Amino acid sequence: MLYYLFEYLDNCCDVPGAGMFTYVSFRAIFAIIVSLIVSIWFGKFFIRMLKRRQISETQRDESIDPFNTQKKGVPTMGGIIIIVSILVPCLLIGKLKNTYMILMIVTTILLGVIGFADDYIKTFKKNKEGLKGWYKVFGQVLLGLIVGLTLRFSPEVVMNERVDIKIEDNKEVVVKTPDVKSTRTTIPFFKNNNLNYADIFNFLGEPYKYWAGWIFFVIVTVFVVTAVSNGSNLNDGMDGMAAGNSSIMGVAIGILAYVSSNAVMADYLNIMFIPGSEEVVVFMCAFVGALIGFLWYNSYPAQIFMGDTGSLTIGGIIAVSAVIIHKELLLPVICGVFLWESVSVILQRFYYKMGKRKGVSQRIWKRTPIHDHYRTSLSLVQKNDPGCKVMFKGSSQLYHETKITFRFWIVSIMLAAIAILTLKIR
Repeated sequence: MLYYLFEYLDNCCDVPGAGMFTYVSFRAIFAIIVSLIVSIWFGKFFIRMLKRRQISETQRDESIDPFNTQKKGVPTMGGIIIIVSILVPCLLIGKLKNTYMILMIVTTILLGVIGFADDYIKTFKKNKEGLKGWYKVFGQVLLGLIVGLTLRFSPEVVMNERVDIKIEDNKEVVVKTPDVKSTRTTIPFFKNNNLNYADIFNFLGEPYKYWAGWIFFVIVTVFVVTAVSNGSNLNDGMDGMAAGNSSIMGVAIGILAYVSSNAVMADYLNIMFIPGSEEVVVFMCAFVGALIGFLWYNSYPAQIFMGDTGSLTIGGIIAVSAVIIHKELLLPVICGVFLWESVSVILQRFYYKMGKRKGVSQRIWKRTPIHDHYRTSLSLVQKNDPGCKVMFKGSSQLYHETKITFRFWIVSIMLAAIAILTLKIR
């Protein structure tokens, strides 16, 4: 809203300073500041309200924490703080007519509603299972279809597959190819780093490969949204874990979005130029600011948990933003922590069930998601599952959750740096 107000003031009244809102750098920094202020200010009152109404965590398994950290009674549904802190700056200074901004807002609200429903059932209905899994999957698939089909059919969603910078009359002139709809995406670590999904279906011939490419793109979008959203949910198990990791991932995607929205940088880095994607930069800055502000209350010892309201939402935001800037194949690097958490759970369940068929109790790790492995003792495993064999016992030393959390942050920083380096390493 403020964006359009200051645009009017700049064009019609030539008000000094009003033109600053036309610069994405100013709006991005402004979004960080506003989201930080909102999350810290609103969070304070929201936590008080939850405590008065005794809306708190009741399902935490305290037995896995060797340091006897008390988690019961801590308010949950803190994801509402994150969502509000994202939406306020985006509604104030975002281009609300921009298709990418609309998609990001829809993502935030839709997954926020699904996560809230899950937390509501757990908290108020006292059902630890929460929302049935297929409802969550349905919502994630629906979001993936909305995003994929919008990117296909919206006339505003285009890209320039090649941008050149030429010198004419001692001035830099941007020479772009025509705006086109394309299923191209970036492949990390390859010299010719662009892959066109349609090329996979060359055997179909024209025009069938074109439509097959878009169908495949929509399927990839659905898979990415579902996978990253669930990965974020699994990572949410320690104070500050998911919020810290996600903020680092948000910074990486924000940088990638910025270079994709700038014709000069896109030419220099030989990547696709995506007009209008600067709104993703503004949104991701609000996203990072909201998460850092949330850490004010969620860092150890947590005063509030984000719940599924937050974890499902932030995972979906990361996934959709990457798809918009055609960097979804970089997500295994950027979201390497989420990927490892998900893989650890899948492998653990498969290995355990395989042993049960043979009449043997066995595990790969002491406990999954993998972050719980580092604070779980073998004695606890034997207590809960007598005779269970653990493949990777690890060190006998158990780590406090703050140490585990900080180490996961460090890994996320390293992976984010690698993802950014892929712009030059190929």
